[in-house]
Amino acid sequence: MALKESEAIVLRTYPLREADLLVTLFTRLEGKVRGVARAAKKSKRRFGGALEPLTVVKAYYEDRERQELARLDSCEVLDSPLATQVSYPRAVALGHVAELLDELLPDREANDAIFRLALSVLGRLRGCDVWLPVTYFELWMTRLVGFLPELTECLACGRSLNGSRAYFHALADGLMCADDKRLASSEISPESRALAAQMFRSPVEGFTGVPWAKTQGADLRKFLVQTLQRHIEKKLVTAGMLEKL
Repeated sequence: MALKESEAIVLRTYPLREADLLVTLFTRLEGKVRGVARAAKKSKRRFGGALEPLTVVKAYYEDRERQELARLDSCEVLDSPLATQVSYPRAVALGHVAELLDELLPDREANDAIFRLALSVLGRLRGCDVWLPVTYFELWMTRLVGFLPELTECLACGRSLNGSRAYFHALADGLMCADDKRLASSEISPESRALAAQMFRSPVEGFTGVPWAKTQGADLRKFLVQTLQRHIEKKLVTAGMLEKL
């Protein structure tokens, strides 16, 4: 069978036998692909540093008959997160991007919009300022996988939330007005809702140079993480790590 060739983002690698690696790739051609890289721990010519998480590569692989896992033949590095200094906050943020892609994407389903989003956010995650690209990525991923509810009206009564206070709850799919909020709800500020609207209108590069503290958009990130976790029915490990930064 002929080798397939695709631009791809390395998401995960796991040891498999003595020298092999089990690799999860987000390919532009076919979406998420899992494969085995034979002798990857020994072959610098075929893989080198190309299998580090979040490395953008040109991947060559083939599907094997009656096998769920592809055979990863080789990878060429196109862009590596290790090309610049990796601080702890940046390492956690990169891990968060990888975890979201791995948890939210189905196998073998191409999604060029999410692929382009990932590339643009990885390009922005170059320094210690992680909160803008993390917020942008969480927001757009939630929207592109179809989990983002309407942010301008109350899910209970349908009242417009523009200019008024809004609340969210870990067990509810959307925002609520002050009259319909549940016990133990959290508030999401008008500023954060306006920020979300702005992010839907602008590429992440459009926010370059804008100072961004952890507190900015924190309520929006909490809302997005709760929404994602409710749909995938599990905790996002890296979300907890980010909150501890």
